[in-house]
Amino acid sequence: MAPDASAGPAVNDSGADPEPAEPGETDLAGLNRDFEQALLGGERKFTRIEVSERAGISIGRAERMWHALGFATVPDDEIAFTDGDVEALRLVAALEDDGFIDPEVESSLARKLGQTQSRLASWQSAMFLEFLANSKLPADEAIEVAGLLLPAMERLQTYVWRRHLAAAAGRAVAGSDELARGVRAVGFADIVSYTRLTRRLTEAELGQLIERFEGMAADVVALNGGRVIKSIGDEVLFVTDTAAQGAAVALALQGTVTSAGDLPELRIGLAYGNILIRLGDVYGEVVNLAARLTSECKPGRVLADRELAAALDGHPGYRLRRLRRVSVRGYHHLIPYALQRAE
Repeated sequence: MAPDASAGPAVNDSGADPEPAEPGETDLAGLNRDFEQALLGGERKFTRIEVSERAGISIGRAERMWHALGFATVPDDEIAFTDGDVEALRLVAALEDDGFIDPEVESSLARKLGQTQSRLASWQSAMFLEFLANSKLPADEAIEVAGLLLPAMERLQTYVWRRHLAAAAGRAVAGSDELARGVRAVGFADIVSYTRLTRRLTEAELGQLIERFEGMAADVVALNGGRVIKSIGDEVLFVTDTAAQGAAVALALQGTVTSAGDLPELRIGLAYGNILIRLGDVYGEVVNLAARLTSECKPGRVLADRELAAALDGHPGYRLRRLRRVSVRGYHHLIPYALQRAE
């Protein structure tokens, strides 16, 4: 689809010819227009009504998709859409007609796609602006550099997506009966005293801390066979296919933080059982249990639920110690188990 309409009208949206640059001056308006067309894959030429008519879908359906992708409402008379928007709408309609996309989840799918790509675009924009600030390039050269970077980033993103798709397909094909039923280990890793840190650190220091924490967590989770589902500031949610992998991730995270010496301590909660995996996110009681255990966990420790403890019973690499029952929101008789490596 098209870029965020809330970002403002396109350069020269009025349709008038741009003012010509004076001799010897750089035509920044023209460069900016060319750069925007490169980003969008074409010129803005349609209103929202025209784009839905050309795609062969109702204006209401087009609007729902547009909003689900995270973009603001576009006025009826604003020329904001390209041939690429028409093609994208036609593609979604064709996928539905072929039965690949359930009409009931069309908006949810668009919402997840929009959220993922929006976060990626925000990060890339910030990275590019930082590069420009350090390089001190003039505006016209900066736009040219951005235009050169665009196809490289697009190829890289496609490569990573295909690799993840192949890995996910491989897990699905080779999965056990438990995996087919959605049985997974779920873990939350939470930075201790994060609120206090936000008051003590500068914005730059806090950004560096979060970047370091997320990078460390992503590396440790991947190395131990898990997958990061999402990170929200001071917290990372991950899943693994087996209880043993979940234990390995949790203890490796604690060990890495301890070895670093200058990172805040973590609390980690683990639970095991059936989860609902939908559009890249996870839901269900197991997810709730892992979150509750995290809130009850002492800094530097790992707490597990009864199901994960039972799945690891007899495992030579881990030791679990039953603790006193606790009462937390939604669970009045929750039995936590302290997880440690076997001596």
